[in-house]
Amino acid sequence: MVLVNEGLPVTPTVVRWARERAGYSIEDANRVFKKIAAWEAGEALPTYNQVEQMAERFKTPVAVFFFPEPPVLPSIETSFRTLTAKDFSEVPRTVRLFLRRGQAMQLNLAELNDGQNPAPRLITRDLQFSPDTPLDDIASAVRSYLGFSIQEQAGWKSVDEALEAWRDAFFSRAGLYVFKDAFRAPNYFGFCLYDHEFPVIYINNSSAKSRQIFTLFHELGHLLFHTSGIDLADDSFLYNLGGTEQKIEIICNGLAARVLVPDDVLDEMLSGLEIGREAAAKLADYFNVSREVIYRKFLDRRLISAGEYASAAKEWAAQMKPKGSDTGNYYNSHRAYLGQRYIDLAFSRYYQQRFDRSQLAEYLNLKPKNLPTFAEKFAGGGL
Repeated sequence: MVLVNEGLPVTPTVVRWARERAGYSIEDANRVFKKIAAWEAGEALPTYNQVEQMAERFKTPVAVFFFPEPPVLPSIETSFRTLTAKDFSEVPRTVRLFLRRGQAMQLNLAELNDGQNPAPRLITRDLQFSPDTPLDDIASAVRSYLGFSIQEQAGWKSVDEALEAWRDAFFSRAGLYVFKDAFRAPNYFGFCLYDHEFPVIYINNSSAKSRQIFTLFHELGHLLFHTSGIDLADDSFLYNLGGTEQKIEIICNGLAARVLVPDDVLDEMLSGLEIGREAAAKLADYFNVSREVIYRKFLDRRLISAGEYASAAKEWAAQMKPKGSDTGNYYNSHRAYLGQRYIDLAFSRYYQQRFDRSQLAEYLNLKPKNLPTFAEKFAGGGL
């Protein structure tokens, strides 16, 4: 049993590594942790609660603070092929911390699965493209791989149901884990972190559900080219990229519209339809996508002007407000963030007695005191 007020023998160099990796100066960190300089010097020991607080603040698993030395992890920055160093440096610290959390979740997945992705298929291995592959060919291959017919897609009753169906398919049919969180950075819709075994996608749960679906496929595009990526509201960074990287980013931007709204199906539905915002709304409801995705298809066909597209997109963006039954409920929100698949994985390993309750809480990013209620709601009973 851990005594919460007793000093714990953390590794000083790991404390410093975690702080610096999270982008905190010693002065910034000292505003939250008054003794952190002493912890880094080995002159004092933090309590368990303080280690938990550091783990949350620096987005580093609790167990890492007890490693004999800092872990060797690949640089996140270098894995973003389609962002220049300058553009990456402008990513706000709040989002950078979620990037660290994403990397921590990759470590969790490796530990929980003994280093090997258990999925029978992994889309990033099975589908390989060059930046010169036509976008239509990539979209067709992705849609075929995921295995949904247009009739199934149109049969989903809402965008919320569509998002959950696509998210589940990314895991069950493509071997990808999708996590969510509230980024508190409205211009950042999501990101992905590539790994040959456990590539992951993170979505900003504060964005509208239809935008989250778009982000899923934008990030899938990056993973197919074995690169990490960020989905930004402003894509002006495209002009800073080289030829190959720019091609990849353009493919990622166009992939969702091509997969979710196949051109041949859209062409049939456009017959006799008066082009405009009302038509976009009708088609968006049918495909369970945003109106902007449909309007982008109209723009690509030169059925509307760039000015009309920009005007409509601005109006719709102002109308799009996230909603859902999870709002205001800590446990439901946490389940939505982690996903039931990951929750089931963590609990199954716990029931196999692979680790104790404190480690389970860490895998689930929960405080130990919240575990019993969470287990009762989402793990089929008590601990």
